[in-house]
Amino acid sequence: MTTMTDSSVREFKMPDVGEGLTEAEILKWYVQPGDTVTDGQVVCEVETAKAAVELPIPYDGVVRELHFPEGTTVDVGTSIIAVAVGDGAAAAAEPVQEAVDTPATAEAEEAKPPARQPVLVGYGVSTSATRRRPRKGAQAPAAGAEASAAIQAEMNGHGPAAPAAPAAPAAPVTGDRPLAKPPVRKLAKDLGVDLATVAPSGPDGVITREDVHAAVSAAAEPAQEAPRSETPAPAPAATASASASYGTARETRVPVKGVRKATAAAMVGSAFTAPHVTEFVTVDVTRTMKLVEELKQDKEYAGLRVNPLLLIAKALLVAIKRNPDINASWDEAAQEIVVKHYVNLGIAAATPRGLIVPNIKDAHAQTLPQLAGSLGELVATAREGRTSPGAMQGGTVTITNVGVFGVDTGTPILNPGESAILAVGAIKLQPWVHKGKVKPRQVTTLALSFDHRLVDGELGSKVLADVAAILEQPKRLISWA
Repeated sequence: MTTMTDSSVREFKMPDVGEGLTEAEILKWYVQPGDTVTDGQVVCEVETAKAAVELPIPYDGVVRELHFPEGTTVDVGTSIIAVAVGDGAAAAAEPVQEAVDTPATAEAEEAKPPARQPVLVGYGVSTSATRRRPRKGAQAPAAGAEASAAIQAEMNGHGPAAPAAPAAPAAPVTGDRPLAKPPVRKLAKDLGVDLATVAPSGPDGVITREDVHAAVSAAAEPAQEAPRSETPAPAPAATASASASYGTARETRVPVKGVRKATAAAMVGSAFTAPHVTEFVTVDVTRTMKLVEELKQDKEYAGLRVNPLLLIAKALLVAIKRNPDINASWDEAAQEIVVKHYVNLGIAAATPRGLIVPNIKDAHAQTLPQLAGSLGELVATAREGRTSPGAMQGGTVTITNVGVFGVDTGTPILNPGESAILAVGAIKLQPWVHKGKVKPRQVTTLALSFDHRLVDGELGSKVLADVAAILEQPKRLISWA
């Protein structure tokens, strides 16, 4: 074994990929010990309280050690990977090779200290015809389950059960434990999944993360409604027993971390720090909807995202221009109201990682076509999970479009550090008095929440009324802008 001096090893520390972030979760490693890396190569993906970010390595070398497995939350400034550089790079692979040549059992793997796991079960083991011998009686539970199902079918009045389809192979075991890497074991524990019920798809019968997620999805699928029978339903105890025999989890626990953790903390802080007031107005937006259709045919908007949200955003920007005091924040430490002379317009977006609020910088200075382009880019980036931490900082006012979910309106909570948020409800065809007659019109409800420490009822009402007036008569965009 070649010994490397510490001077040939570089430790790459978890960086602060945002402003003031203190931790990040390692979502995925793209390299393993023994891999050669080059300056600028992405080695892992991490999730911060703001977004998912890929981390590039800043030097050339050979990966010597991954200090943390996937799924671990690491403090900023903590070393996450060791890379052998210079003369030590050639020797870095030797200890790893020796470890590969000596496969460890699952029990020995679990006993290893978490700081160093160069070899995991299923990694680097040579492919051969070797097969693990199943434990005696391993098929007994399956046979028992089939017998139990047949008896239950007869009790329900359906007669003898038809021959069951071949069951999915049970997870191979070494000793008494299914084969799985430590991160996969942690994931299964967090999701409440029994690894003994998971069918493996990895090499040599190793259970992967995908296998665990597949087991969760299978458990979540609604069961088909059974044929009605005159026989009373089985007792709750029997039902619970039957569910357990099929491996259906009764509860699922999801760790609160990353974006969801940050959102929860921010919403609690906002709700119990800023006194919220919410006002509502229902408005006829028929003319606005007609204008949307006209803009879609305009060559100037070709290839741009044109929808009602575009005109609602522009209406809010015009209302802020007419009532600039709404665009402010409360400085508790200095006991001052900070009025912003720019608008970074936040757009709340629901993503698989949770609610995020990226914002359009200096939206007040953009023309309508420019705003359309910015909105389209913001939405596309959020859906792809590529929103940067910087895009979610410095917002001044936010719009949340709950109408896309078919909701009439809501009482939105302020984004921390902002003084107002506008909720847009669903636009529906409703009977409306128009020019003295009841006619079907496109109608929506707007809700404006504001911080009552710096926005009084008069100011909040003026802003909401201005937005409503513009949407009712969108020509005001020209005269008021």
